[in-house]
Amino acid sequence: MKSPYDIIRKPIVSEQSMDEMADRKYTFVVDKRANKSEIKKAIEQIFDVSVEKVNTMNMNGKLKRMGRNIGRRPSWKKAIIKLTDDSKTIEFFEGM
Repeated sequence: MKSPYDIIRKPIVSEQSMDEMADRKYTFVVDKRANKSEIKKAIEQIFDVSVEKVNTMNMNGKLKRMGRNIGRRPSWKKAIIKLTDDSKTIEFFEGM
């Protein structure tokens, strides 16, 4: 079994994700092979909160050029976590 810290890579800090925090939604970059139930268990273990819902998206890497050479950034997976109403908030995002 994977460690929760292997499943949850890093939080996404953007203007849209900061606006969604008012609705108790938090956005993370997760492992591409992780499923929704693994992501839910990892968030509950790391941050000691109760998760209501998990939405996941596979994000394709963007095409990038340097002169004539064309490459692609790596693809990644994004998860949007919705907490229950009686759960506490995630303190990591409080000072932002």
